[in-house]
Amino acid sequence: MEETRGVLGLPKKQHSQVEIEEGLENLARYLDGLFRIPGTSWRFGLDAIIGLIPNVGDTLTSFASFYILLAGARYGVSKITLLRMAFNIGLDYVVGSIPFIGDAFDFFWKSNQQNMDLIRTRATGKGEGKTSDYIFIFGIIGVLILLLIGSIIASAAILYYIFSSMPLV
Repeated sequence: MEETRGVLGLPKKQHSQVEIEEGLENLARYLDGLFRIPGTSWRFGLDAIIGLIPNVGDTLTSFASFYILLAGARYGVSKITLLRMAFNIGLDYVVGSIPFIGDAFDFFWKSNQQNMDLIRTRATGKGEGKTSDYIFIFGIIGVLILLLIGSIIASAAILYYIFSSMPLV
């Protein structure tokens, strides 16, 4: 018996998995696996490409990742799983914002696909999340946004220091 595969190439639904809406699957695929390097099975997405723009690219893709995090609450995953999903997004942002190293990291670390796997395997499938789940999520997103703002301010301060210490010609 042949098993059906979803958009990300993972088994579509097993007895312990919840089927995920196609738009959410597509978002994760666009961010982490849209393009394939010819002759290999290695894939990368818009997260790696947009992330080449310092701070701006990683910030934009993080906001798309927040939507997947919110979907975790909608699908009823536990708070510890939501925290793990937030960690994946935060790690993707923090390491992704380091010049050169972060750009290479974005090609390997697929936080959105990992988060979709967490939703797929840990969702209860019992409909909407509870109000406490959403309060928890918005608290996590608030902390992540503070992290984003802090890194942008740190980058601006570093650039200011570099350019202010340069002699005028």
